[in-house]
Amino acid sequence: MDKRLGYQQSCLIQKIYLRRRTLLVSVTLFLLFVWLMAFPAYGADDGTDIEQRVKAAFLYKFASYVDWPAIAFPKADTPITIAVTGSGTIAAELVQLVAGRKAQGRSITVKRIEPGEPLGGVHILFVGRSESRRLAQWVQEAQEHSTLVVTDMPGALGQGSAINFVLADRRVRFEISLDAAEKSSLKLSSRLLAVAQRVVHTGAP
Repeated sequence: MDKRLGYQQSCLIQKIYLRRRTLLVSVTLFLLFVWLMAFPAYGADDGTDIEQRVKAAFLYKFASYVDWPAIAFPKADTPITIAVTGSGTIAAELVQLVAGRKAQGRSITVKRIEPGEPLGGVHILFVGRSESRRLAQWVQEAQEHSTLVVTDMPGALGQGSAINFVLADRRVRFEISLDAAEKSSLKLSSRLLAVAQRVVHTGAP
């Protein structure tokens, strides 16, 4: 009887520990989002443009706040793949940023992708401004592969982007289209929605 009671207490303590650890991780990630949004896109002293670096950091953090369909990860060790088109700078920043890091227990890979290349196996796609003319094509294929499309161009949400970067008071923020996410069979965390500058959800099919 004493052994059973001791075992139950041990299990209870372990559950409490895991819950506290999960809460701590969630709070830490949330605070990191808040910190990133408070970071100026341009250095005040030396004029260094760090906008691309901040966007790369956001792209990495987005991976922790998206639920993909199970089919998006064929194997238990399938990595989260972030593809970048139209911005070599962000691609380079991401490669350095994600080295040795994980999101949702999965390693992260980064690759540059060119127009015409298939999006199979890509979980997050960043479309730079130089690819604005082909955004509709990228979005169409992304929806077929449950790929989260992230952009940094005016009016991108109306063209099917799920997350779009904007500058507000010299700081990088982002707006979200739940309609676009749903069309790609993606679920975005409420914590991500809470720190977005704007969330669009019409509920239209």
